[in-house]
Amino acid sequence: MPRVLRILNRFNVGGPTYNATYLTKYLSDNYETLLIGGEKDISEASSLYMAEKLGLKPIVIPEMRRSLNPIQDRKAFLKIKQIIEEFKPDIVHTHASKAGALGRLAAISCNVPVIVHTFHGHVFHGYFNPITTIAYKVIERYLAKKSSAIIAISKLQKKELEQEHNIADSNKVKVIPLGFDLEKFAHSSKEKRDDFRNTYDIGSDEIVLGIIGRLVPIKNHQLFIKAASYVLENTKKPVRFVIIGDGDSREEIETLCSQYDLKFSTDRNVHAPIIFTSWIKEVDWALAGLDIVCLTSLNEGTPVSLIEAQAAGKAIVTTEVGGIKNVVIPGESALLSKIDQEDLFCQNCLKLLENDELRNQMSTSGKKMVLENFSYQRLIEDVQDLYKDLLSAR
Repeated sequence: MPRVLRILNRFNVGGPTYNATYLTKYLSDNYETLLIGGEKDISEASSLYMAEKLGLKPIVIPEMRRSLNPIQDRKAFLKIKQIIEEFKPDIVHTHASKAGALGRLAAISCNVPVIVHTFHGHVFHGYFNPITTIAYKVIERYLAKKSSAIIAISKLQKKELEQEHNIADSNKVKVIPLGFDLEKFAHSSKEKRDDFRNTYDIGSDEIVLGIIGRLVPIKNHQLFIKAASYVLENTKKPVRFVIIGDGDSREEIETLCSQYDLKFSTDRNVHAPIIFTSWIKEVDWALAGLDIVCLTSLNEGTPVSLIEAQAAGKAIVTTEVGGIKNVVIPGESALLSKIDQEDLFCQNCLKLLENDELRNQMSTSGKKMVLENFSYQRLIEDVQDLYKDLLSAR
């Protein structure tokens, strides 16, 4: 029975965790799989509950963190290497950048037969200065040469990896979109909606725009606040704005609200146009209470929040970055604007708020599309086919 060691960047809430946990749980019984991963950042919500719900017992490596730390990174590398020597995997499959670097280096040093890496996003623009970015590209090119296969989660990402950043040859990069359990987003929608709105004192007639994600600079929540100010100045409809998540930029975003003279609330008992909820584990419950889901990021891989939002039947307003065009239908399930088109983003929010028919049309289109393309069953089949081919080739 082939053994698969799956290595995750860190156990935070996001696409890589969903991908890794579903693959660990539902991969065919013909494989034995062990899941390990790094510690979440202090600003992030833990995702270990996902693994626990699926009956998994992953190994957490506290030294493997998001930030670069040579001492801790070396400790993490040695722990991964020890796990490889003890578990003796036939396949090491890494997910995201830090796990991809340390995990693949450890697998290379231990002569693991098959090495696979999934790019859930990349750090080649929007994160670091040019010199650091060049260094990361050099490292990724070396690791790609030593890998049996590279998985891109969208066609656009494959094109970027091959043509724009020259990370790997086209014959090595395989496109396998993410997969999720999307059925829960359609269950008990009305009950969840009423409960969410009662919890945060939101009226049944109010239209709610929400944004879900870490409160960090790359997510660009400042644009969401600007859009809230614009919408409130230009509509007579009852409207509220909900910020779901937390992070280092929380205080800065709250200060911006004050600068725009926008009252905000962090207390469920205080009524305000803008609500900060912090992290919510039951995202299907939260999405049921929203009407429009926004994303303002400066860079993205495949944004899970937009896939889940469409599964819940929500219309989208988003910036046009990364792999977003691969998870929405531009003009049909989402209104897009480039990151330098802030005024258009604000106008799109107002347009969807004012047009009930358009919101309903987008809801139907998006839901149908994601259910057809982003199920975890399809993900499992695609990855198993890849594993089978790679093991046969060895």
